[in-house]
Amino acid sequence: MGGQLRVGVLASGSGTNLQALLDGVHGFEAKIVAVASDKVDAVALERARGAGVPTSAFPRDAFPDRVTRDAAIGDWLEAQGVQLVVLAGYMAILDASFIGRFRDRIINVHPSLLPAFPGINAVGQALDYGVKLFGVTVHFVDEGVDTGAIILQRAIDLPGATDAASVLDALRPVEHALLPDAVRLIAAGAIHRDPAHPRRVVIDGP
Repeated sequence: MGGQLRVGVLASGSGTNLQALLDGVHGFEAKIVAVASDKVDAVALERARGAGVPTSAFPRDAFPDRVTRDAAIGDWLEAQGVQLVVLAGYMAILDASFIGRFRDRIINVHPSLLPAFPGINAVGQALDYGVKLFGVTVHFVDEGVDTGAIILQRAIDLPGATDAASVLDALRPVEHALLPDAVRLIAAGAIHRDPAHPRRVVIDGP
């Protein structure tokens, strides 16, 4: 892509993954040009404002339905010239029309090795299942729940894990590394679909 990739981030909470993007890619391979949240008091908005990034909140009770709210979010992102939408701890389900509007231009970070343990409480699901290997996935977003094509994955071995909070603490640095890596690859034009196998994401490079 010519110039810096213009990135919009959707976040619902503390914004640690947003901070990883601000620290790791903002002003380099990409430029964070918009941060939106479904919560007016999200710490992520404060982080963005501190970095001089435009922000906006779209609280659920300000719109009659999800379709209307997601259309408003999409309009705002497009007004900021966003080329890639990053879900960084965004806890609201996106409407299908929003996903279609930004087809193959939305990515998400998820705390499991997909396709295992999609949806909410992924680490709790993994612990209940008794897994020994945990991990993080960055994937494209489609209309399903964490069913989009996988871009990057990284695993960590935690054979004695029993506590979800401890596992999430161990996974957080992995998320903070993997998500900026994915944005860098997209900014470099190094990611494309395998024409013979559309679910397979091919990464160019040595």
